[in-house]
Amino acid sequence: RVYSAIGDLKPVKNGLGISILSTSKGVMSDAAARDANVGGEVLCRVY
Repeated sequence: RVYSAIGDLKPVKNGLGISILSTSKGVMSDAAARDANVGGEVLCRVY
């Protein structure tokens, strides 16, 4: 399992891809997690 804090969430492939995270506020993309200021478990990366 890979957990990422809010500071560890970096854009995938210079913004061309996304990470899907399971957070305490539900499943969301890395951009939505940064906006919501939450970290979580990285489920996958798509690019």
